[in-house]
Amino acid sequence: MATKLAPATKPLLRARLASSPANGHVTFIPQIRKLVFEFCEKWPSSANTRTYVHNHLEQIARKNPHVEFVVKQRTYREPIIRGFYINDRDKVIGLKGFEVTGIQKKVQLLLDSSGAKIKPLKRRTVESSTEAARGIWSGLHVDEPFKI
Repeated sequence: MATKLAPATKPLLRARLASSPANGHVTFIPQIRKLVFEFCEKWPSSANTRTYVHNHLEQIARKNPHVEFVVKQRTYREPIIRGFYINDRDKVIGLKGFEVTGIQKKVQLLLDSSGAKIKPLKRRTVESSTEAARGIWSGLHVDEPFKI
C-alpha cells in the first residue's frame, strides 16, 4: 500500500518593503550631518570654545547621535564652527568673543538649521509666471493713432 506524502510546503517569500527616506508627517530626517569645531590651543580668544568642547560637547553628541562631531586644531587662528548638511552646503560661524552660553546657542542654531541658502525677506522682487493682467501694449489697439 502506497502512502501519500503531504505536499512539500514552500517557504513564503516576503518582499522587503523599503522606501527612500524623506521628511513627512511620520518621519523626520535631520538635515545636518557633521559639526566641526576648529580652535587654537594657545590663543585667549579660543578659551571659551575650549571650555565648551571640554565640558559640553559630549552631552550634545549624546543627544544628537545622527551628527558627526569633529574637533580640529586651528593653529593661530580665531575659533569657528562649521556645519555640513545633507544638501552639500555648509555654514560657518565665528566664535570669537562668545561666552559658553553663546557658543551653545550657535551650536543649537546649526543643529536646527536646514542648510538652505538664506533668502532675504526684504526687497524681494515679485516674479510672475504669467503675462500681465492688461496684456502687452500695442499701438494698433488705441482709439487715436499715436502722433510723433
